[in-house]
Amino acid sequence: MHLASWSGGKDSCFAVYQAVRSGKRIAGLLNCVDRDNGRVSFHGVNSELIRAQAHLLRMPLLQQETTPESYAAEFKQGVRELGKGKGITGMVFGDIYLDEHLAWVDGVCRDLGIKAVEPLWGLNTTELIREFVSAGFRSVIIAGNADCIDAPWIGRMIDRDFIEYLSARPHVDPCGERGEYHTLVVGGPLFRGSIEITDAQTVERGGYRFLDVKSFQVNAP
Repeated sequence: MHLASWSGGKDSCFAVYQAVRSGKRIAGLLNCVDRDNGRVSFHGVNSELIRAQAHLLRMPLLQQETTPESYAAEFKQGVRELGKGKGITGMVFGDIYLDEHLAWVDGVCRDLGIKAVEPLWGLNTTELIREFVSAGFRSVIIAGNADCIDAPWIGRMIDRDFIEYLSARPHVDPCGERGEYHTLVVGGPLFRGSIEITDAQTVERGGYRFLDVKSFQVNAP
């Protein structure tokens, strides 16, 4: 049995998708939430949207409060709590090529006595984003570095037009692996239904533009 580190974005989602396709069973999702603002750490997503995703995925979810000063310890605490009694042997992550991320993940999993599973590691990011779209996933751009992603793209779906747009911006990784942009998956394989954002506005802070979701609805059969 495995757990998965879940941000709500395309990379963590596609990693889970590939892990499931390879035969791994996911016993739960760990989502880290900033203790100060109640939003997803690093991505800034409303935590209620993550709960909606977990509902549509039919997977247990633990939203672990974290702080920058104690993030690693709090992450490990969340893993232990979520995995208690489930015979967890590994954890799935959505890293692609940043060595410092891999080193952190390996260290955390070593401390926990489990294996880090990285289904996307080393893959070509241009091919990866194309595969994600071709697989049928629907993902909204919910944050973007103002120097990398133009304002009209915030709130739009990742599609072939967006991939073409990125192809003309060589300073932007196609998957946003260096934090150029972040996403929220709203439907596709693994999901039993979809999320529809019904009201949102773009806000700017710290050199980033964020989609501040005011309301949404869950469409489930």
